[in-house]
Amino acid sequence: MRQILHSIKWLFTLLLFAACLAGCGVNDVPKLDEQVKAAWSEVQNQYQRRADLIPNLVETVKGYANQEQETLTKVTEARAKATSMQLPADITSNPQAFHEFEQNQAQLTGALGRLLAISERYPDLKSNQNFLALQSQLEGTENRIAVARRDYIQAVQAYNTNLRTIPGRWIAELLYPDAKVKETFTTSEEAQTAPKVKF
Repeated sequence: MRQILHSIKWLFTLLLFAACLAGCGVNDVPKLDEQVKAAWSEVQNQYQRRADLIPNLVETVKGYANQEQETLTKVTEARAKATSMQLPADITSNPQAFHEFEQNQAQLTGALGRLLAISERYPDLKSNQNFLALQSQLEGTENRIAVARRDYIQAVQAYNTNLRTIPGRWIAELLYPDAKVKETFTTSEEAQTAPKVKF
């Protein structure tokens, strides 16, 4: 009987210890890291969706605006650069690779903006159903990219905050020494400059 009580006490102590560990945030670092990874995957997914739409858009524009060859070439080159970058496994904690990825995507966004702007010069292109459908899909994708980036930024904020505050900082140092602060998106200088409006 005494041995059974001792075993029950031991089991109760073990369960209490496990509950305390679970409640004190010992699992927060890996849990938040997985959220960052999932959010990053969605960012990549949406950028890939955009990249997949571009060849059809370029071909449609080419049929109506072949003299805009320079713009079409820039879009094609920007897409090639953005999609050919080999992403290292640690891209979210590698400032140099993350910044390069961000720059490549920003160049592609700018080139696409110029491509869509030239459609204003070609009424036949603007009324082409294929072009309108692609333009609509591209606009929807840009919105999805913005949402995916926002979700990624929020996941990184929660993860980085946990790594930099107590007790998360201590837990990470003891149990997850390879945990590194994650990179997040920044706004380009062009985007920070307010547009000049003239009447």
